[in-house]
Amino acid sequence: MPSPKNDTFLRALLRQPTPYTPVWIMRQAGRYLPEYNQTRKDAGRFLDLCRNPHLATEVTLQPLARYPLDAAILFSDILTIPDAMGLGLYFSDGEGPRFRRPLREEWEIRNLDVVDPYAHLRYVMDAVSQIRKALANEVPLIGFAGSPYTLACYMIEGRGGTEFHEIKRMLYARPDLLHKILEVNAQSVIAYLNAQIEAGAQTVMIFDTWGGNLSDAAFREFSLAYVERVCDGLKRSNDGQTVPRIVFTKGGGQWLEALAESGADALGIDWSTNLGRARERVGESVALQGNLDPAVLLTTPEIVQSEVKKVLASFGPGDGHVFNLGHGISRNTPPENVAALVDAVHAESPHYH
Repeated sequence: MPSPKNDTFLRALLRQPTPYTPVWIMRQAGRYLPEYNQTRKDAGRFLDLCRNPHLATEVTLQPLARYPLDAAILFSDILTIPDAMGLGLYFSDGEGPRFRRPLREEWEIRNLDVVDPYAHLRYVMDAVSQIRKALANEVPLIGFAGSPYTLACYMIEGRGGTEFHEIKRMLYARPDLLHKILEVNAQSVIAYLNAQIEAGAQTVMIFDTWGGNLSDAAFREFSLAYVERVCDGLKRSNDGQTVPRIVFTKGGGQWLEALAESGADALGIDWSTNLGRARERVGESVALQGNLDPAVLLTTPEIVQSEVKKVLASFGPGDGHVFNLGHGISRNTPPENVAALVDAVHAESPHYH
């Protein structure tokens, strides 16, 4: 199958020359868009939206109908894998994801099985296939999964946004149990992402959202080592095209050099890290993605344009930059500010190339 008509994003990930800096936005199909909120209301529950390939395709395409983005990202959730393991995923309004059966008992952990994506997550593969068809090869499609450690945080804590006492207690007191969970997660993520690639995803992203909550030694043992395992197990190409890998560790600025050696083609950079210095640190080894503070989008189009210029200037001249936010977009973002961001990147970036 030929490359997308607009392959700027894929080329940037591989540090190949591009005429401008491509842009997409983490959580670009989400609650800041009125049309998304209507579709979600029609679906009933968030999980029903995720599990319906037709609706997942619809919301994946919604931001591309509004903005000239350079990539689409599969509409799904990182917790599809532990949900398929039977942990009882549900969503409470205003409280985010929760699990009815978090992993606390040794027998539960010993009995944990690797997820077969074709048996348990077929709806995701169906969505990927439908989205690829609907995109008509205009822009590339990003598939994704949570990192083994980030998934483990939810699976053990039972929800996100905690102080991570439960997983850290296990990490220090029973590292053997945590390694068992991480091993099952890593095998599941590899199978899941490879299935997405086979279904049509043209690049994959590993979200290590909670890796930054670890000490240096613990990060290397319990997060980075398993990210490396995942990268090593992923299909390198499909349909004759290279499939780049993006790794994003939120709060991971101190580990950029190690992350650059993980097998990733590109690293997501959060807004707390200076993009120019990150580029100096990793050299020519990987592309960088990021890293506008999502809060900038809560201001005005003029301020958004000004801050976009600062991010582009921080990376500086040359290729290998994908413009993005330093984390997911806020649900309170005015849609016109996203238009200002995309337009500013496309207007201001060509003279850096």
